[in-house]
Amino acid sequence: MIILGIDPGFSRLGYAVIDVNKGNSKVIDCSCFETSPRLEYSKRLVLVAEKTKELISKHQPQFLAIEKIFFTKNQKTAFQIAEVRGILLYLAASSGIPTCEYTPLEIKMALCGYGKATKKQVQKMLKILLNMNFLPKEDDASDALAICLTCASCLPRSR
Repeated sequence: MIILGIDPGFSRLGYAVIDVNKGNSKVIDCSCFETSPRLEYSKRLVLVAEKTKELISKHQPQFLAIEKIFFTKNQKTAFQIAEVRGILLYLAASSGIPTCEYTPLEIKMALCGYGKATKKQVQKMLKILLNMNFLPKEDDASDALAICLTCASCLPRSR
């Protein structure tokens, strides 16, 4: 089963694709897609949509896992992330891909068993669970891996 995990953003979109087979997870793709702050916001949204369409077309995921919006002090940023999430949810739905949404607390619980785990603790678990010696340098890409694994852990084993 292929899962596309996305840490949504318009300036930096973290994404990961994993293949889950009988409880074992293998990383297929993992990186960040960045848009230039010099571009108009609407153009940045178009670029995010195009990149996501490309990922869906290339990897044909059975699930899209995405982080839910969490409380932020900057309302403008929260609204912009909500708009990006809307685009991503639309693309998944129009492609017939079921979505799974998780809060940061749920992701930390799934990976570490503790909702207030630190980023270092989450990254250590990612290395263990994915049998990796190193993680991507961008936190957004690592976050996308964590979102993928959360989705994999929440789905019935028969898939």
